[in-house]
Amino acid sequence: MAPSIRATSAAGADWLTIPPSDAGFTSDLERLLDKATTEKRVWNLHGIVIVRKGRLVLERYFEGIDNARGHPLGKVAFTADTLHDLRSVSKSIIGLLYGIALADGKVPPPDAPVFASFPEYSDLAADPARNRWTIGNLLTMTMGADWDELSVPYTDPTNSETAMDMAADRYRFILGAPVVIEPGKRWLYNGGATSLLARIIAKGTGKTPDAFARETLFDPLGIGPTEWFTDRRGEPIAASGLRMTPRDLARIGSMMLKSGMWGERRVVPAQWIERSTQPRIDVDEVHSYGYVWYLGKFAFTVSTGPRWDRSRLERFWSANGNGGQRLYVLPGLDLVVAITAGNYDTPDQWVPPTRVMREVVLPSIL
Repeated sequence: MAPSIRATSAAGADWLTIPPSDAGFTSDLERLLDKATTEKRVWNLHGIVIVRKGRLVLERYFEGIDNARGHPLGKVAFTADTLHDLRSVSKSIIGLLYGIALADGKVPPPDAPVFASFPEYSDLAADPARNRWTIGNLLTMTMGADWDELSVPYTDPTNSETAMDMAADRYRFILGAPVVIEPGKRWLYNGGATSLLARIIAKGTGKTPDAFARETLFDPLGIGPTEWFTDRRGEPIAASGLRMTPRDLARIGSMMLKSGMWGERRVVPAQWIERSTQPRIDVDEVHSYGYVWYLGKFAFTVSTGPRWDRSRLERFWSANGNGGQRLYVLPGLDLVVAITAGNYDTPDQWVPPTRVMREVVLPSIL
């Protein structure tokens, strides 16, 4: 049975637009994007939105083959109003929702034991390794559980996320996974961790994650219509089910740049933005992980004249999703870049969004 979609909507306000030159870009910004797409340095891009200094600098949409969480949509001519799968970018948004609920006293803190929120599975807590899990392990994907959704295609029933979605009880499936690495010692990608976070939020707030998101995050940011895939039990698929426009995704990044503020309104606690973007565990040699956000640095060269270049290193926070979905936040440059793409399940899906940043956006910074 295919998952259904639950939609929520609100009137999204338009961005104020300024020329790239007024936002500290060279005149090369659009030319470099055209060059990258023409020369196939990037491929299957569906949309890109660049915001700097709180203003829309560049917005471009393309035509391409798309699907909605695996269900074919055919060729789509994308526009500013076209909803797009965010896939695992959804996880980072769940992390923000947890921070909002934490500030309201609706959920336990990160150092709280996981099984205290799931007394109905006390039989599984009898395992001493599992009983060590904290909510912090969910936020940092350091449960150490036997979980594989990276080396096995999502079309394969042995993929852990696919198996979770098909399980009679997804929470028993997640919580019953054997512990193969000491919790807290190593980052292991795990969509089940986000599902547990979403369930903790739902228990604490009395609202489904999509309803809580609309009330506390989407409406305050002026985000327009969204959709969230639900499983066969009607629960939003927290780890990968959200659909949104790139424009509205950029609003979330802009709010993070302002330490959780949107205009004069506090949306996410500043302390939670800070805690979420502190390195807590290494992902690989160049990336680390905070609370459901990837952290890293971009090295790039800026031309300062016909004979001189200078090197720069800028840190970023990012939310990443299958197919090349990205939300990049660069606090040192007051810059947000939202990217949607259609390179689902391919080993080189990371290349186009990375090249957009390294070969288009950052070299155009003055």
